Amino acid sequence: MTAFLLQYLPILIFFAIAVVIGSAFLFAAYVFAPKHPDPEKISAYECGFNAFEDARMKFDVRFYLVSILFIIFDLEVAFLFPWAVALLKLPRNVEVYSFWSMISFLGILTVGFVYEWKKGALEWE
Repeated sequence: MTAFLLQYLPILIFFAIAVVIGSAFLFAAYVFAPKHPDPEKISAYECGFNAFEDARMKFDVRFYLVSILFIIFDLEVAFLFPWAVALLKLPRNVEVYSFWSMISFLGILTVGFVYEWKKGALEWE
């Protein structure tokens, strides 16, 4: 059991180093950061204009569509890079299957993108 737990020692050391470095950065920012707040800086709105509507107002659905499209194509890239790196290291029969499965994945994403485009989800008024 001890040999099994020793395999997790590098992970524990990694987390300990991460906590120490993170704490050091927070402490250094607390000690060395300038602390001269002016009334404008500590005001409720720093974005340059005053609030004009309720914070719980409804957003247009296009904001959500754009975010969903971003997630879809971000995930596509996240799957595409490791696949491209590993493709040529696979045996020949698996390589062909892997290639066509990725082509079908990209095809499904392309159909979804064309559907969004035709429905006008990408048009901004």
